[in-house]
Amino acid sequence: MSMPASTANWHWKNKNVTSWARAWFERELTTISIDGEGSENVSVTSVRDVEGDVELGQRKSKLITIYDCKVQLEWSGTASDGTSVKGKLTVPEVSHEITLDRLSDYIYEWSLQTKSSVAVDALYAFAKARIPPALEAKFAEFPVAIIDTHGKDLTVSAEPSRTGTPVSSLAAPTHTTNSGAAASTAKPMPAKKVAVNTSEIVKDAMFMAAAEDLYSLLTDESRIPSWTRSAAQSIPQPGSSYSLFGGGVKGKYISLVPGKEIKQTWSLQSPVWPPGCYFYFLLFDFSSSEALIEHEATLTITLNQSSDSTTVTFTLDGVPKGMEDEVGRNLEGY
Repeated sequence: MSMPASTANWHWKNKNVTSWARAWFERELTTISIDGEGSENVSVTSVRDVEGDVELGQRKSKLITIYDCKVQLEWSGTASDGTSVKGKLTVPEVSHEITLDRLSDYIYEWSLQTKSSVAVDALYAFAKARIPPALEAKFAEFPVAIIDTHGKDLTVSAEPSRTGTPVSSLAAPTHTTNSGAAASTAKPMPAKKVAVNTSEIVKDAMFMAAAEDLYSLLTDESRIPSWTRSAAQSIPQPGSSYSLFGGGVKGKYISLVPGKEIKQTWSLQSPVWPPGCYFYFLLFDFSSSEALIEHEATLTITLNQSSDSTTVTFTLDGVPKGMEDEVGRNLEGY
């Protein structure tokens, strides 16, 4: 007898996708090409080698990316005086811990193969400044691509989670009557909320920038990826939804005062916040329904500008107990 999806997806499974990952890096990283304000430009011309292992795992209905790679690249460009410039770049560690957990920063090891000159050195500096953010945006796409491509091979009769949260649908069991007719499919139960013990976290930071510019950096959809290193959706209007870190954080804007204050709901999606918020209920008629217990915090960002700097205060009210240290570190890090 086959297992129901809820049981089958609970088991420990792994799939090695190292060969696919090497091809992905070779294809995706070589699309990076950046133009300067003048005639200068740089691009990643080839991926020389990818060392390490890449796996997709399933643990208790969660899809988890497991990888640690050393990536060696070749880059080239054209200096402002028309000189062709070539170099090499090694990223010693591209891993789940850096890309998703942000436990450390990426390290870049550069080398220049073209004879030094004023124009060549200027392009070299341009490459060092502009190629890493483009690479990190690609690295942020990598775990999503793993799950999108291979998640279905580990998940039984359910839609694979893009963020490593519990699979959010179950195969509905059926029973037969005396006549053998199948029972009707159960209707989903409405979402429920329960009380969650929470704390408030307050973090301050000072920036040598104008409050208006910082406000734009925090709310402008085109500028947010410069600090999240991943896709974002944002329409800075009260009641509008937003999405950060490729969907890892979601919420709605409550109120906005340009250059002064941003107030928004804040809900962690990867992993689901707080842990264990997905519950499944078997009803007496043996049909299966799901109720999602939702929890949101409220993030208030205030900007106080002085003559030469702006102090930004982040107040996150509603952090589940036990997650204060982790959330506090993430607020400071990002």
